[in-house]
Amino acid sequence: MNILDRIQFTAAVVLLFSGSAAFAQPGSTTDVSLTDKGYYGVKLDSSWRPSRTPDGAYDRVAHNSMPIAWQHLREEDILWKKRVWREIDTREKQNIGFRYMGDENSGGGMFIEILIDGIKRGKIRAYSSMDDRFTTPLSKEEVLESLAGKPDTIPVTDPITGVETIKVIKKDFQPEAITTYRMKEDWIFDRNEGKMIVRIVGLAPVKDIIVDGSFRGKQSMFWLYYPDIRGLLAQYEVFNPENDVARFTWDEFFESRQFSSKITKVSNPFQSDFKDLGNGMNAMETLYESQHASEEIFNKEHDMWVY
Repeated sequence: MNILDRIQFTAAVVLLFSGSAAFAQPGSTTDVSLTDKGYYGVKLDSSWRPSRTPDGAYDRVAHNSMPIAWQHLREEDILWKKRVWREIDTREKQNIGFRYMGDENSGGGMFIEILIDGIKRGKIRAYSSMDDRFTTPLSKEEVLESLAGKPDTIPVTDPITGVETIKVIKKDFQPEAITTYRMKEDWIFDRNEGKMIVRIVGLAPVKDIIVDGSFRGKQSMFWLYYPDIRGLLAQYEVFNPENDVARFTWDEFFESRQFSSKITKVSNPFQSDFKDLGNGMNAMETLYESQHASEEIFNKEHDMWVY
């Protein structure tokens, strides 16, 4: 067999094996093992069960798992900057993706479960909610305790012997209790780009405090340094209620500003929220102030060009 014949024989073998792989029937052992782990290989919710066969009319291609590249900013090019704090209410229609329970493409889990799973696996680090400057790292145990609460004890009396014992009750974390996310970001006018640039700095889930069925307030669980979690967010999809094909990754979702939010605070000498300024604002007044702050930032880019 000469060299040309060997090359043709090798090519035929390669085509044979590649054709066998291409026409493998759904439901094979390989397919089941892939669907058993979820689309991205991570099962977020222990109660979620994957389909045992490919659940769809076509084979899906995974998203690029790399976050969108940020352009480097130089301090010399920054002409104006304002720090802004926002609040995202997941009960709003535009923010429904935060409360979506997950599917084959995410391993089954809400947005908060993606974050918690990343903390458990050591992929991202959480910081104490005592401040929003990322000063105190939290352990995995501290994060889980802040979410579910400390175990409680109740006395239990045996109906037969009458002996009283102490029973420890472990509280389970309820993802539905996370109804709000706080966000810290910087709005920057870069003269090199000639436009306003926004960079998210931090993200914090906020839990509703319910006691005896009554709402008692909100509590920030922990802060996450946003640049450190972008790699994780780029691995999971956001539910799109308009089109099941056109889905973003969570990194694309945040970078393209697809969420609805309101400004609760801008940098000021008193470091106060809108509701704490002056004699205190009611809910309607804080909404007006939030809209006013948004308009000021929007107009600032135009003013930089005019002057």
